[in-house]
Amino acid sequence: MRLLHTSDWHLGRGFHRVSLLDAQRAFLAHLVDTVDRHRVDAVLVAGDIYDRAVPSLAAVELFDDVLHRLADLGVPAVLTSGNHDSARRLGVAAGLIGRSGIHLRTDPAGCGTPVVLADDHGDVACYGLPYLEPSLARGVLGAEGRGHTAVLSAAMDRVRADLAERPGGTRSVVLAHAFVTGGEASDSERDITVGGVASVPAGVFAGVDYAALGHLHGCQTVNERVRYSGSPLAYSFSEARHRKTMWLVDLDEHGAVHAERVPCPVPRPLARLRGTLDELLEKPEFERHEDAWVEATLTDTARPREPMARLAARFPHVLSLVFDPDRTEEGTRGSYGDRLRARTDQQIAEDFVAHVRPGRDADPGERRLLRDAFEATRPERVAEPERAPEGVGR
Repeated sequence: MRLLHTSDWHLGRGFHRVSLLDAQRAFLAHLVDTVDRHRVDAVLVAGDIYDRAVPSLAAVELFDDVLHRLADLGVPAVLTSGNHDSARRLGVAAGLIGRSGIHLRTDPAGCGTPVVLADDHGDVACYGLPYLEPSLARGVLGAEGRGHTAVLSAAMDRVRADLAERPGGTRSVVLAHAFVTGGEASDSERDITVGGVASVPAGVFAGVDYAALGHLHGCQTVNERVRYSGSPLAYSFSEARHRKTMWLVDLDEHGAVHAERVPCPVPRPLARLRGTLDELLEKPEFERHEDAWVEATLTDTARPREPMARLAARFPHVLSLVFDPDRTEEGTRGSYGDRLRARTDQQIAEDFVAHVRPGRDADPGERRLLRDAFEATRPERVAEPERAPEGVGR
């Protein structure tokens, strides 16, 4: 059986104020084309369909369109809710939609009830586990502990119990949205530590032939049977080195896994550039990034004037600006507290100006302003508060 494993679409999400709706539309068209061209038997989407619990109308329209296109191909799909999705909203009309071969799995109580697919070699039981928030899923699943490992283990116990009742030779697939120990995170994933330790051991998926994971945005292999597809698009500059793909998974008659990566369309490359403003504007080595979405880290000791506008002249798609000045050895020696000892209030204030504005000390006008402020607040210069008349304000 040939499966297409994807996740973390985050429909409706932008990239540093840039709309990605067109890029998401292009990805979904590519997904449908891949299903058709590679003769995929089923599509697995492991959570985070949307980027927010209440998605925009444009995002819902994208989702609606791809479901219709998959249904028109006659290819079943199993989709689960992730931590960004509203499970209740995503699961509306799931039973009715399921008649078209589009199976939405959003209720923790249904973890042990698979979508049963079949090929020439028999059945494949496909279990869709929605994102399991420990505080909400613990009671439903009867988990003994309070963290992510406890609720996911309880869900997998239901999976294994159901699988044990099925005919011998039944192959098995699980979709899950979780942070598995050993996975590499990105900046664009929402923290799921609330409700217990975030990571779970890969061993929790023991007993199934393939675990199609979602949540982490980098495509990665935890082990031969446990994989993340990653997000189809980059959602932070921390993903600049990612190669965005989907997994094309062949499950043979014995449950052995063969997987290969299918590249996703790239709307625009990402580049993280570092140097002084003059270096970024003048060095020929940066020419190849002129059409990229750029995050520029400036190392100038003094903050340049209008850096974003000047960078945009060479890099019209610059989106993010970071300041990380190169400090001199003298400027980095000792802690800030050490440098304050035995100094006057005036000197401390001037040091503070230099500390937060590297390379530029307080000018004469600023020093005079600071001196006047300190003079005005000296105890001997502060007037005694006017006493209220006897009996007033008591």
